[in-house]
Amino acid sequence: MSLDMADSDENKITQKVYSVEQLNMQIRSIIEGQIGIVWIQAEISNFKPHTSGHFYFSLKDSKSQISAVMFRGHNSKLRFKPHDGLEVIVRGRITVYEPRGSYQVMCESMEPVGAGALQKQFEQLKEKLKAEGLFDSSRKKIIPAHPRTVAVVTSPTGAAIQDILNIMSRRAKNVQVVVVPSNVQGANAAPQLCDAFNQAQRLQPDVIIIGRGGGSIEDMWCFNDEKLARLIASSSIPVISAVGHEIDFTIADFVADLRAPTPSAAAELVAKSSAEIEQRLTQLYKNLNSLITTQLKIKLQTVVHLARQLTDPKKKLQDLMLRNDDLFNRLENAVKVYVGGLNKDIQILKNKLVSPLQVIQKLRLSLDHKNIQLKNAMDLNIKNRVYKVESMMALLDSLSPLKVVERGFSITKTKGHLVKSITQVKKNDIIDIEVHDGVIEAEVIQTQKG
Repeated sequence: MSLDMADSDENKITQKVYSVEQLNMQIRSIIEGQIGIVWIQAEISNFKPHTSGHFYFSLKDSKSQISAVMFRGHNSKLRFKPHDGLEVIVRGRITVYEPRGSYQVMCESMEPVGAGALQKQFEQLKEKLKAEGLFDSSRKKIIPAHPRTVAVVTSPTGAAIQDILNIMSRRAKNVQVVVVPSNVQGANAAPQLCDAFNQAQRLQPDVIIIGRGGGSIEDMWCFNDEKLARLIASSSIPVISAVGHEIDFTIADFVADLRAPTPSAAAELVAKSSAEIEQRLTQLYKNLNSLITTQLKIKLQTVVHLARQLTDPKKKLQDLMLRNDDLFNRLENAVKVYVGGLNKDIQILKNKLVSPLQVIQKLRLSLDHKNIQLKNAMDLNIKNRVYKVESMMALLDSLSPLKVVERGFSITKTKGHLVKSITQVKKNDIIDIEVHDGVIEAEVIQTQKG
């Protein structure tokens, strides 16, 4: 054997030989141990949601791409829907899938580039509901000019409800305000708002106000809930959305019948001030009175001017002056009648302003009437049941064996058992015979079949 062949055989003995599985495991150990957690900015392509709930896709840029997977436990936390062409930033681990010998990114979180996840989710839901026609102005209901009852769905402890109550009490004390409490921030706020809105609808108010004060997009996110949006859109009662400040917009603003820039503005929209109405009517009366007076002065000056121009005949001038005085008096009376009508209209409007005390008194009378009806119904029901019990007792009494005994029959017993046959007794047995007024003890002398 030559020296070269000996060296070759020695190298084969000392060199380690891997199986494919061992090699992939070694590669996986090196990659996962040295790279670990990575952040990648790339574009999604070949996006495929599996029936198992996992997401399979590729991350690519202009020159390269890498396979990626996001398991259901992680992708269930996403607040937007990934799709091909969406640029994202993902956080994950580089790992090797040993059966195929391929490496991939196992994503743990994902966020769109540019807009945040919440903003992306907001835009997607907005486009979806808009395409369904929930934002169309044709389906918006008119807010009543003078509502009697207003339901407010908001936090009972927030500044928004205090602003609304202060404005309503100052501008329109005759309007009843019902506060339907709900959380307006946090993970449980959206379902609570849905329950509170349903409760507000059952109260059948004239208007529903739903909202809260300002805050971040995360604070106000519950007003972007799809279920709440569809409840507002399907409401038969006009809805005013008053969420945040004037620059804040939520899905609730788009589906509501009217958007108020702030909760205070919503209160002012539904509470037409009684004082403002009266002040407006008074101002119109003053303007009308001033206009009529001015016109009368102008006409009078014209008459005086024309009278001065007339030099002859005096009789005609006197007739015209008398005619002028008559017209002036008639006009003055007409003005008084018209002004009196305005005063009556003002008084009628004042009388229509129902006080809460009158409403309470009316409800109390209704409650007293219903209590009387309830008592009468209960008394009648008790009488009917007493009559039924007495009838059943009489029937039961008529079927009693004691009644049969009273008619001359008797009951025979031996040792506490009823005697129905002569086979149950024998000669010299002692028997008890029950009659209606007592018991007869007797001895059997003889039995005879009959």
